Amino acid sequence: MRNVFSILFLALIFSCAESLNEDNLIYENETNFTSVKQVTFGGDNAEAYWSFDDKDLVFQSNYNKWGVECDQMFLMGVDDTFENDIPKMLSTGNGRTTCSYFMPDNKHILYASTHLYNLECPETPLRKNGRYVWPVYDSYDIFVSDLNGNIVTQLTNEEGYDAEATVSPKGDKIVFTSNRSGDLELYTMNLDGSDVKQITNVLGYDGGAFFSPDGSKIIFRASRPKTDEEVEEYTSLLSEGLVQPTEMELFICNSDGSDLKQITFLGNSNWSPFFHPSGEKVVFSSNYESIMGFPFNIYMIDIDGKNLKRITYGKTFDSFPVFSNDGTRLAFSSNRNNGGTRDTNVFIAEWKD
Repeated sequence: MRNVFSILFLALIFSCAESLNEDNLIYENETNFTSVKQVTFGGDNAEAYWSFDDKDLVFQSNYNKWGVECDQMFLMGVDDTFENDIPKMLSTGNGRTTCSYFMPDNKHILYASTHLYNLECPETPLRKNGRYVWPVYDSYDIFVSDLNGNIVTQLTNEEGYDAEATVSPKGDKIVFTSNRSGDLELYTMNLDGSDVKQITNVLGYDGGAFFSPDGSKIIFRASRPKTDEEVEEYTSLLSEGLVQPTEMELFICNSDGSDLKQITFLGNSNWSPFFHPSGEKVVFSSNYESIMGFPFNIYMIDIDGKNLKRITYGKTFDSFPVFSNDGTRLAFSSNRNNGGTRDTNVFIAEWKD
């Protein structure tokens, strides 16, 4: 639930054909992109994350033409496209999965799945009493799989939600979100699941966390209910396994949770942050310029909250920006070039600062 497909569903309702350069899929003013390649061509595809050697990516899709009924994990090589071919599935095909990431050996991935609780896809509520919500499945646990789809390790077995796991570029730690304390907080652990430590402890949803390139810092999105009414709304929804993601800002802290700071104060929903290779900036998706909730576009900001810059100029949805480890490419998900359908696809851009 770095969460993709519930918010994509609403974005796609507003999807329309947009004007862009069909030769390279770049909108006017997208000056950081020198070329853009479309990787997938149907369904909802997102959260594409690079292997440590930048040769492969793992991504999540619910494309029914690939034989799945809800989100599962798939592998692609950096030069692959799937207009006619079907990618290799790395998850079990059972339950619902979310938030995969490569392990440092480039031969394993981790991801969260509900398959131990139920082999069927769980229901995905989108609204509660008229409010837009995300489900927080207590049946999610975090697993490690090889690239043949064989689960080799279960990293979490606590009661409740454990998901949104990513690995430090140093290759020593995992950060993830859990509600084992009664609230949605960030935790770190070793690659084998040992030495679990809670690193945030403020009421509100903390999630979608990523380490800086040197592993010293963590960027994440968070809600911070403040008034009695906001606290009541948040805790009531959480008791039902739901969160409302319409008001989120970006926070940064040291990898042990110290020196916690808020870096955006934009309003609306600011999410899917990822560090620029310099470690001094982050890219993220936001609808802060929107009145009706859309579009979402990709922005970049310094880690001290200064020098906000817009990167994409779509009219519906651009999100999940992720730099390759060498900093030369940016994977992201977008409604661009979908022919006016509800499809969201993975794209890879060549990047220039």
